[in-house]
Amino acid sequence: MAELLQKAYGETDPHYGTKPEERPIEEHLSRGIINLDKPSGPTSHEIDAWVKRILPCEKTGHGGTLDPRVTGVLPIGIDNATRAIQLLLEAPKEYVCLMRLHEDVGETSIRDILGEFTGKIFQTPPMRSAVKRELRVRTIYYVNILEIDGQDALFRIGCEAGTYIRKYCHDIGEALGCGAHMAELRRTRVADFTEDETLKTLQDVNDAYHYWIEDGDEAPLRECVLPMERAASHLKKVVVRDSAIDALCHGADLAAGGILQLSEGIKRKDTLAVMTLKGELVAAGESLATTTEIDQAGSGIMVNIKKVFMEPGTYPMMWK
Repeated sequence: MAELLQKAYGETDPHYGTKPEERPIEEHLSRGIINLDKPSGPTSHEIDAWVKRILPCEKTGHGGTLDPRVTGVLPIGIDNATRAIQLLLEAPKEYVCLMRLHEDVGETSIRDILGEFTGKIFQTPPMRSAVKRELRVRTIYYVNILEIDGQDALFRIGCEAGTYIRKYCHDIGEALGCGAHMAELRRTRVADFTEDETLKTLQDVNDAYHYWIEDGDEAPLRECVLPMERAASHLKKVVVRDSAIDALCHGADLAAGGILQLSEGIKRKDTLAVMTLKGELVAAGESLATTTEIDQAGSGIMVNIKKVFMEPGTYPMMWK
């Protein structure tokens, strides 16, 4: 967790709650997220179903759908973590794309047009998309060209959630006047889920589960399944007192007096992760004030709670 500003001081009772990395394996599983390497072929929903069958668990859900032919990072939430996985839907994404132009226009033209298609762009979702087809603005954070070979351009692109890379390639072809299409696509990042040592295949998950069931070795499963708090790692944070937690779990908004620590750079309307002193994810909500205003406030509601992830009764009731 990034360095936080200290608004007030408090201690946490070791008898309540658990540090995410110290949860018993059954609880760890039910609050876990798999950084899954999706293969080409199945739909994202089919991957959900396969993970559900492997573990087994009651429910699974993914963070950001990938088309069947697209590979790469597909975070899968298990049981209680299916709620937390929703925090990834609006998170930035990164892809490596192979774009094929329909005519040879030269390397300079390709580099120039990719430079122009950076920053804010307009997109209309494709015909087969699940959202309403209307013109909308999406931000392209960066485009790094990896290789250009004739009519093929390989590039890494960082973009706002909801950007259609297939449409991006089509629009570049239109702008060049030669046509283009997305030949291959791999997602390499969803928020803080990346192609690192945590990225696992379905076979990895299956093997790890059997090591636990047959040999009692839970270490491989803990390597495959990350705490659900990872889904909030890209968000700015507020850390709250033990005494505030149960009220939040019952739907209360977060007042200034309950806040101990907070991230720098908080702006009004930012989505914030509400954390315990042990590092547990309690809830997510919309900030009603800036970092400075929250730090200086003695009273008043600072965060409008939108989603609660912790069950009531995890911490003692200290409110009436």
